[in-house]
Amino acid sequence: MAEENVTRRNALKVLGATLGAGAFARALAPLAEITQFTNLREFMQKHYRELNSDEMREVLHRLEQDTEHRYGCEVTIRDIRPQRHTQFAYALNLSVCIGCRRCVEACHQENNHDRTTHQSYIRVLEMEQGSMDMERGNTNYDHDVPAPGHFYMPVQCQQCENPPCVSVCPVEATWQETDGIVVVDYNWCIGCRYCEAACPYHARRFNWRRPEIPADEINPNQSYLSNRIRPQGVVEKCHFCLHRTREGRLPACLEACPTGARVFGNVLDADSEIRWVLENKRVFVLKEELGTRPRFFYFFDR
Repeated sequence: MAEENVTRRNALKVLGATLGAGAFARALAPLAEITQFTNLREFMQKHYRELNSDEMREVLHRLEQDTEHRYGCEVTIRDIRPQRHTQFAYALNLSVCIGCRRCVEACHQENNHDRTTHQSYIRVLEMEQGSMDMERGNTNYDHDVPAPGHFYMPVQCQQCENPPCVSVCPVEATWQETDGIVVVDYNWCIGCRYCEAACPYHARRFNWRRPEIPADEINPNQSYLSNRIRPQGVVEKCHFCLHRTREGRLPACLEACPTGARVFGNVLDADSEIRWVLENKRVFVLKEELGTRPRFFYFFDR
């Protein structure tokens, strides 16, 4: 990273120069709680893209030990890099989605979300047939599905080619990888929530508190940039289950779908199902007018 880029250390210095001494101390009060679990070495950790292989191994080992200490569960955290000649994309057939929200539950379990809030990266909107007004979509329906006169639209991170969340981050804690997945270095995020405000799809989540997960419910197969348990005070998002997809598996939400509404794959593979969908269906993206160029597509059979 270039030397002129803002770092966490510089961000705190700017904060101290801007606020009075009393206000600065109050602004840093959460750090007093963080130090119960975090030493100075962890707080001053390098950005993900600056870590060499030895440093990464040390970080992963520390995170594994920290998870076992906090949650009483042994986990394996890996650093899984993008595959060459790969550009991931997702498509969703709205004609067959029934709004069952099994994708939501699968995301919740796979990605080690907080159990108290039942957090997930996916929202399912119940929409009136003939309308595409997302603002009128209902995410809190509790009746049998599918309901007459409605269709269902799951919404998650659109993995935009031109992601506004990336450009607003003051410390470069979020970026787009070569396979198209927008990721977050949760150890570098300062929790300013600029990215959350910039996302037009409401796809980012802020951790107001440390996630609560029983040890026997933790998914132990984790990755640094995906489903490891995120700390309090950071923003998180869907990452196309990169700990699965970068090793040739499918996203958890897709495997959980009972109707086959979801299609995922490498668009650079001419024989892939996702490539066939994009070439043969009338696909559309959400809020096309914004120029974000999502990699998440929707289509109807009829």
